[in-house]
Amino acid sequence: MVATTSASSGIVPLGTPMPDFTLPDVVSGMSVSRSQFTGQPLLVAFICNHCPYVQFIRHVLAQVTATYISQGVAVVGISSNDADAYPADGPIEMAHEAASAGYQFPYLYDVEQTVAATFRAACTPDFFLYDRQHRLFYRGQFCSARRKIMPVQIPTGADLSAAVDALLKGGPPPHPQRSSIGCNIKWRPGHEPNYFLAPVV
Repeated sequence: MVATTSASSGIVPLGTPMPDFTLPDVVSGMSVSRSQFTGQPLLVAFICNHCPYVQFIRHVLAQVTATYISQGVAVVGISSNDADAYPADGPIEMAHEAASAGYQFPYLYDVEQTVAATFRAACTPDFFLYDRQHRLFYRGQFCSARRKIMPVQIPTGADLSAAVDALLKGGPPPHPQRSSIGCNIKWRPGHEPNYFLAPVV
């Protein structure tokens, strides 16, 4: 098994158009595409099953996203990890995790890892929020809570929620936008992207 290392999300310019994607939803078995969400704000969350950073926020992530789904925001979760090296991140296990965590959004499997590369995703979790024209509005952390910091912090999703609220109200993107921190995406040998990742400022 490949060693897990920490990573931070990269800086993608705000206003960047959303890359296209079509991926299978492990829960429904249906394909999900960007075009299905035309005219809707869309949150793309790169997550996985085994990552302790995702495990730390999973139930709160389910609650926060459910709130915004009810307000018309589309949400998809994408796992791009190499399931050969990390079997816990395979599609069957993903379907079980979606039910266990209470995810109400499609949980998509990026087996070729091309979608993660085109989004310039770097870690799990890594969040990309797009406006109704599918231009990047927010990329960064769920909130400032971190695992293994004493005293124990409770994740709230405050940063992501503030960004979604600003978008829904027609306000400007929040500033500053701080990098998400998590496990590096588990790239298959030869699939590692060569884009430069710098902290979000």
